Amino acid sequence: MTAPLGGIKVIEIGTLIAAPFAARMLGEFGAEVIKIESIGQGDPLRKWRKLHEGTSLWWYLQSRNKKSLALNLKSAEGIELVKQLAADADVLIENLRPGALEKLGLGWEVLHALNPKLTLVRISGYGQTGPYRDRPGFGAIGEAMGGIRYTTGTPGSPPARVGVSLGDSLASLHGVIGALMSLLRVKSGQGEGQVVDVSLAESVFNVMESLVPEYDLLGHVRERTGGALPGIAPSNTYLTADGAYVVIAGNSDPIYKRLMNVIGRPDLAEAPQFAHNDGRAAQSGLLDAAITHWTSSLPIDDVLLALQDAEVPAGRIYSVADIVADPHYQARDMLLDAQLPGGVRVKMPGIVPKLSETPGVVNWQGPSLGQHTHDILDGLGLTEADIERLKAEGVVQ
Repeated sequence: MTAPLGGIKVIEIGTLIAAPFAARMLGEFGAEVIKIESIGQGDPLRKWRKLHEGTSLWWYLQSRNKKSLALNLKSAEGIELVKQLAADADVLIENLRPGALEKLGLGWEVLHALNPKLTLVRISGYGQTGPYRDRPGFGAIGEAMGGIRYTTGTPGSPPARVGVSLGDSLASLHGVIGALMSLLRVKSGQGEGQVVDVSLAESVFNVMESLVPEYDLLGHVRERTGGALPGIAPSNTYLTADGAYVVIAGNSDPIYKRLMNVIGRPDLAEAPQFAHNDGRAAQSGLLDAAITHWTSSLPIDDVLLALQDAEVPAGRIYSVADIVADPHYQARDMLLDAQLPGGVRVKMPGIVPKLSETPGVVNWQGPSLGQHTHDILDGLGLTEADIERLKAEGVVQ
């Protein structure tokens, strides 16, 4: 079986989340990913969140299928090694501050001259141009500027974080999309490589639906609404008798009627003012109160069973414990069994999307720092003596 990105070589000069997540996805579908890390500590993600024997569990996930090259980018020889790798690569992904790559002597003009077919994916807080380009930008700042923080939370509360590094992840996905578009152009002979300029803030902004025309034409500013879906009813999060939460989406006309009959309110099902969404949205509080009265009288399993039988879209709010125990996740290979150094077994998230003929694979978990340095340099034609000298001089590890 040929992987969809088999034969594609990717160089990653990135840390933490945005660029590494993009490179991880390419690696899961067959690209050879060489991750360049600093000598000594490597990517700070190695020490983020929960650790197992000194190494982050996130690291093992984020860096699976990657080769680690520990390299001193402050040395002239280190930069020359990057140039040699880039000369034969298809994609270089970076998430340094704008201008940092140029200071290293690895700007677009240099890279493009070395390899006209190279695609350069640049992920930064605000993009490579504009008055904010030089500001430091993390995912949280991108979420704030992109508009999603303002709309997340309950009415009257401070804006809330969504629970994961969404800004970084959205930027990663946009980076992958841009890289694939550019690769398609190059591989089909339609042109040379190009720069894919991805902003954290713009990646968030891109998923913010119709915020701008609603404001520009109607003067409407979306506010925080908790679990409700403003203007579409009934659709909300409801408490059950056993303290769980269920999301119920009864917002099409026929589904609404089925929902009202399930909860024992045929009067609301047949009321002419609720026949269509505009009427229901105008009195969403009344409908939510009726639904809550029903859900709060039953345990969540009974609620879900009744709604499933009535073909009303509904689902419990999953914790990670719910995810791991769920048979659907298991049936879809979304919980993979992995082995960490030392033989410890652990579940890891599966691969998305699912390709029918060339699915993604996990060949190994995140490597140790510099694990592949020797093999990568050997592939560049360096001799054993050359490699040992570079190690002794602190150029590589």
